[in-house]
Order: sequence, then structure tokens, then C-alpha cells
Amino acid sequence: MRLAGKVALITGGAHGMGGAEARMFAREGAKVVIGDLLEAEGRQVAAAIAAAGGDARFARLDVTSEPDWRAAVATTVDAFGKLDVLVNNAGISGSDPDTLSTALWERLMDVNARGVFLGMKHAIPALQRAGGGSIVNISSISGFVGQPFIHMGYNASKAAVRVMTKSAAVQYARDGIRVNSVHPGFMPPMLTSKTTADPAMRAEMLKGVPMGRAGRPEEVACAVLFLASDEASYVTGTELVVDGGFLAL
Repeated sequence: MRLAGKVALITGGAHGMGGAEARMFAREGAKVVIGDLLEAEGRQVAAAIAAAGGDARFARLDVTSEPDWRAAVATTVDAFGKLDVLVNNAGISGSDPDTLSTALWERLMDVNARGVFLGMKHAIPALQRAGGGSIVNISSISGFVGQPFIHMGYNASKAAVRVMTKSAAVQYARDGIRVNSVHPGFMPPMLTSKTTADPAMRAEMLKGVPMGRAGRPEEVACAVLFLASDEASYVTGTELVVDGGFLAL
């Protein structure tokens, strides 16, 4: 199995793409810690993984909180002896009618950008102690282009993830730590989506996808799995786009 013997901490692992990643990682032999604010849902994912023969734990994690990050990394290392993989998946949507909200700008940057930075800050020392590892940061096609009806703070936060990934990749390559970003395109609505959850809006957005369909969380999970695995041992500082051809237009 691709991740046999690996220990992974996955944020936002209670649902959607994070849940798909957690289940796939466990099937591929990883021991998984699911970090999320949604405790009931996170524990359900962990229980489902255990019922299928995998090994998973839940850790309550607010990605904007440094104490929570310290605790989540400590929980992972205490439970499994090390940390090999961090997946910074947690994030919130910028799909909101008020595209000039200062409060939303601050919230988007706090969760989507600062949360990823804090994850790397607290995971990198554990990865160094393990002799190296992999960080996969979930960005978005919104980190490359502007979009109508999306708060510019979402694009800014996802672009920040894209570039800070490159910075960390350069700074920690000699420690054996690979850092890459994944950029999903048109996917099922996030829990926090508003305008882009509207069926009419989604139908209009779908017209811009060359493959003519929405992506599936499992398709993103496959990309994350590759980057987390030793099969990507010479891949760092890069961007893997999972968008049905949207950015190729």
C-alpha cells in the first residue's frame, strides 16, 4: 500500500474532500488523525475507518488556534510515535453575495491562509524529527484566477496558500520535507458556500468546465495521495490542478 507505515494528520477531515482523503489514506495503510471543529462528524469518520480495518483518531482542531495546533500535533505523535504527512485541507468558502465585506475578508485570510501557515509551523518540527515527510496544502483554481461572485479574499487566501507552499518547499527541502499544493476546480458545494450552492448558478458555472461535469472529492483525494506518497519523492514546490480542464481554457 502506498502509505503503509505513514502517519497523517488531515485537517477538515470530517466531511467532503477531507473525509475522502482520510478514508483513502487509511485504505492505503496510513494511520490517520482527523482534525476538525465538527466533533460528531469527525468521530464518525474515524469510527468508519476503524470498522473497515483502519486506524484513525479524532482531534478537535480550530486551524486558527495555535494551542489547538500544538495539541493536534502532540496527539498525533503521542498516539503513533511520529508525524509523516500533513494535509492542510480545512477552509471556508468565499461564495457570498457581499463581495466587499471586510469581516469576510478577515475571516477568509484567517482560516484559509493563516490556518495553513500555522499548520506548517507546528508540523514541520515533528516532520524534521521523523527524518522528513510531506505536506500537501489544499488551495484552489481561485488561487490562479479571479472569478465573478466570489469574494476577492477567497482568491487572495488561496493564492497565499499557493505561494507559501513554494516558500516552505524551498526552505525545508534539505530536511527531506516535500511541500506541494493541490488546486481543485468545480466541486460539490462546501458547507459554507452560499451563491455557488444555488443550482442555477452551478449550472452556469459548469459551462466553463471543458469536461462538462463537477469533480468528485475522491478525485482530489487521489491527487493528494500521490503527493503524500513516496511515489512523488522528487516532487516539491509544485501545483497539481484537479479542475476538469478549466484553467486550460
